[in-house]
Amino acid sequence: MFRTGLRNLITDVAGLRVGNAIDPRLKSGVTVVLCDEPAVAGVQVLGGAPGTRETDLLEPQNSIATIHAVVLSGGSAFGLDAASGVQAALREKNIGVEVGGFRVPIVPAAILFDLRNGGDKDWGRYPPYRELGYEAVQAATVDFAIGTAGAGTGALTFGLKGGLGSASTVLDSGVTIGALAAVDEEFGGLGYPDPMPEDARKILLKYRDRRVGGHEEAGSTTIAVIATDAVLTKAAAKRLAISAHDGFAHAIWPTHTPADGDLVFALATGRSGIELGADAAIDLFAAAGATMARAISRGVHAATPADGDLFPVWSSR
Repeated sequence: MFRTGLRNLITDVAGLRVGNAIDPRLKSGVTVVLCDEPAVAGVQVLGGAPGTRETDLLEPQNSIATIHAVVLSGGSAFGLDAASGVQAALREKNIGVEVGGFRVPIVPAAILFDLRNGGDKDWGRYPPYRELGYEAVQAATVDFAIGTAGAGTGALTFGLKGGLGSASTVLDSGVTIGALAAVDEEFGGLGYPDPMPEDARKILLKYRDRRVGGHEEAGSTTIAVIATDAVLTKAAAKRLAISAHDGFAHAIWPTHTPADGDLVFALATGRSGIELGADAAIDLFAAAGATMARAISRGVHAATPADGDLFPVWSSR
């Protein structure tokens, strides 16, 4: 019923490009998803500790109909500056919503916590994420790196490096769906084993014992984008983002806790020209979760080692 797209990347969805920028000394980076034409968008935040920019305007009842880019960044709240760099690059290209004679690029963003990962965070007065956002736009293409790249550069899971992952699915209807995920402090196993291994017990205790202001207050976050070339309304894009969170539950345990920043942006480029009937829409939403789970797993699996790493990579096990 489903097959993998040509690249197995979110850019198999026509009308999207992805750019990564990293700072190896910082052990952090930025990923931008650029829309060749403004795309219908939605968002669903299920983590209890999100870090976001321009997410309210994505709700179906609000007036902005389309957006120009989405940013995923490391750096915790400092990383929200990356969206300003992306805006600057798009403004130079005269891209944006026209408001009172001015072009305003609409660039929602989300961040993950990668400050305590062994990188040098002594960046001086201003964090470097605005410039990284600008650089990511210049690097945008349909073929991009996953693993230790972009927003996944400094991500850590429980005992392993995290990373940036992507996957795609082509449905029988001809519609393509793609996912992009930056995975930090989370990575799932194969279900509940019996008896429960000691490592799993430690993970559970770690989450139970986390307290705001304590040593483990950084939280754990997967920030992601689900995209399709189908024609969707804003309300349907919201539903697509909700469905993609099923992929978190398949690949991550635990997820959506009070300390997580878990979030999914949804994009609909409409490039296929296909408006889905009821049965085909169900296939789309079902594929959203499966494609997201694959992207999350690929992000961790593709991570590569670097000097000063605190944790090993998956491939070393």
